Amino acid sequence: MNTRLCAYEDLTPRQLEQLQTLEVHAEQIAYSGNIESALYSLPAEPHPGIKGFVLLGDERPVAFLLLRRKPLLAHWAEADCATLHALQVDKRVQGQGLGKACLRQLPLAVSLLWPEIRQLMLSVSPFNTSALAFYLSQGWVECGEAYLGERRLVLDLAEAHGTHAQAS
Repeated sequence: MNTRLCAYEDLTPRQLEQLQTLEVHAEQIAYSGNIESALYSLPAEPHPGIKGFVLLGDERPVAFLLLRRKPLLAHWAEADCATLHALQVDKRVQGQGLGKACLRQLPLAVSLLWPEIRQLMLSVSPFNTSALAFYLSQGWVECGEAYLGERRLVLDLAEAHGTHAQAS
């Protein structure tokens, strides 16, 4: 499957329809929400503090994520970062490396969109052990608590560029 990460607003009308059908497993909704809630958090007009990204697999939406930065940055995040939210891979294609594809392509997308951003952060429930293990396996580093027991993970974008450039 050929994949590429693109901005939500760059989707065709057909891809927008297809994105609406993205589903996650019921047990994942508590952690990532569903596509309706993720899309609801995007403003009607583009805003400099939030951006939606869609992973296309053979030009069909297979995953979605949100990035936020100042002034919409999470209270637990550092000022020079962007935070990752609502990463969702369609349940019909999970297990095919599409979450990894999102995270591999994300550093370049962030550097093109917001060149001043030096790191990405996210929070993950300590009870979501599969997500925690997944992010750690992709180079994210745990750096304490985000809030209410949630673990805060960080990805240094300069290191991510170097790692993925060597892997390519």
